[in-house]
Amino acid sequence: MAVPMVSPSATQALAATRPRRVDLELSADMSFDEWASVGHRIARIHNGAAWALGDWLLFGERRFGERYRSALDATNLGYQTLRNYAWVARCFAPSRRRERLSFQHHAEVASLPAVEQDLWLHRAEAQDWSRNELRRRVSARRIAHRAESPRAATVVRVEVPSNCAERWREAAAADHQDLLEWLRKVADAAADASLTSGRSDSRGP
Repeated sequence: MAVPMVSPSATQALAATRPRRVDLELSADMSFDEWASVGHRIARIHNGAAWALGDWLLFGERRFGERYRSALDATNLGYQTLRNYAWVARCFAPSRRRERLSFQHHAEVASLPAVEQDLWLHRAEAQDWSRNELRRRVSARRIAHRAESPRAATVVRVEVPSNCAERWREAAAADHQDLLEWLRKVADAAADASLTSGRSDSRGP
């Protein structure tokens, strides 16, 4: 559900909101819409902080080597938590991060090949899936794959200009298909046409 726009009165209420080290002080007369807006802002800050910590850790690894570990105590976060932040940040360059999705969405698909990461994040963004819904669907797909033919699938990654990728997404949406399904259909049709033409040419006049 979309968070409503902040009205002038809500702006005053937000100004009275005071985050402190261990609690959040809220105005006693805050309306529901104002309260929801505060939560939306906090969620955005939390999401941005996860990416920032991940990037901070990666920079420390590159710039300071093993010495960066001495700075980890300053975060008051567990080592495994910080490792997860760094791992997800490493899996997704800033250009591939989707602002409309949470850090946790990206974490759910970080273990997949890059082309599948992009596919699942596109689906989650287009269909407004929660992190839990994305996790459920990825898990269901893994189970289905294990039940299918044992022949291994081949993942093909093709790099194209962003304007081409956007046109393909629009075309797939017009056909009410996922981008991957649409690409398979178009590629199969092109392959059939090429192979049929090749066989005709080989027979000659």
